[in-house]
Amino acid sequence: MEGAFEQEDPLTREIIGGAIEVHRVLGPGLLESAYEECLASELSDRGLQVQRQIGVPVVYKGRRLELGYRLDLLVNESVIVELKTVDKVLPVHEAQLMSYLKLMNKRVGLLLNFHVPVLKDGIVRRVR
Repeated sequence: MEGAFEQEDPLTREIIGGAIEVHRVLGPGLLESAYEECLASELSDRGLQVQRQIGVPVVYKGRRLELGYRLDLLVNESVIVELKTVDKVLPVHEAQLMSYLKLMNKRVGLLLNFHVPVLKDGIVRRVR
């Protein structure tokens, strides 16, 4: 976890370490739901608080609307983790993460794509 991730905070470093462990054990090729379950378990084993499939409300003109948006993981009430199993992370995936950060009033998010040979190539970290 050197290079681009050297200066990140300890919490995202721990999350990334957990994701790397899950990817090391499982490899690419499974459904997103399998990685979500295993990563939630791994992070819990590391002493982190993990919430799964959190509803993301949209506030429109002062009204809170439940539109069915759900973020994959919320770690320690502060870091949003979105999981993907795609050939390539697209701008729409990053936009989704940034929208969730805004809607949930959170500062840091990770987009983790498990459909890569080496997980470090599938990590996007965004700060709002």
